[in-house]
Amino acid sequence: MERFIEVPGGRLFATSDGEGPPIVLIHAAIADHRAWDAMVPGLVEAGFRAIRYDYRAFGASTTDDVDFSHRADLLAVLDDFGVARAALVGSSRGGQIAVDTAIEFPGRVVAVVGVGAGLSGFEGELTPEEQALSDEGERLESAAQPDIEAMVDFNVRVWVDGPGQAPDRVDAAIRESVRSMIRPLCERGRVKGRPIQLDPPANVRLAELHCPVLAVAGELDVSDIVLAARRLHAGAPDARAVVWPDVAHMIGMEVPDRLNALIVDFLAPLRPWD
Repeated sequence: MERFIEVPGGRLFATSDGEGPPIVLIHAAIADHRAWDAMVPGLVEAGFRAIRYDYRAFGASTTDDVDFSHRADLLAVLDDFGVARAALVGSSRGGQIAVDTAIEFPGRVVAVVGVGAGLSGFEGELTPEEQALSDEGERLESAAQPDIEAMVDFNVRVWVDGPGQAPDRVDAAIRESVRSMIRPLCERGRVKGRPIQLDPPANVRLAELHCPVLAVAGELDVSDIVLAARRLHAGAPDARAVVWPDVAHMIGMEVPDRLNALIVDFLAPLRPWD
């Protein structure tokens, strides 16, 4: 089931598969809803309804040059599909959106799974190697004549391979899939809108996270992602962190079956809902 959902100043592409307790899958900022393709069949087989959407200016979704809230957009997706409460599974920025939404709208969220997730208001300390990568990324972004292929390659190296990892560590098909999703995001002139940040941010409001939280991270990812997972574990009332030694940032693409098994086990005591 695919549809476009009208939101103030924008339009969101969304899709739903399966029947059962609803899970909303929220993609990373280097991808779109297709990043979850390998996980959806397993979640449907496990008896869940898997809802995905592209957030504004990503994939097939669009926005005007307006202020907007990712949390309100997520609620618009829930409302359009007739979902009262959902479990949220968010990758990277999608994980930050999931946590922020659970804080702002706790009655709509059953549980949160952050996958290589960011945490609003939290900043870890970069290693010297990571700082050099950050500086390289900023140079590419600020170039007067952007080299789109160099920007794509940089993002694949950092976020798919993992900092300092060999380019053949991850299956070539995964690298090419992410590459195809990143490329349009690097185009200059793309209208992105202006996201309204959660204020105060989640890092100082973790006590307000009353739903169960699972933070999954990879040791091959940048170090502040692992630190954010451990910060959630330490600060939220009902949270735990799982850090896998053999994956980087795009965990749902690298090990979809392993992540599905973890999610299904985590959510089992909460079923049914909605």
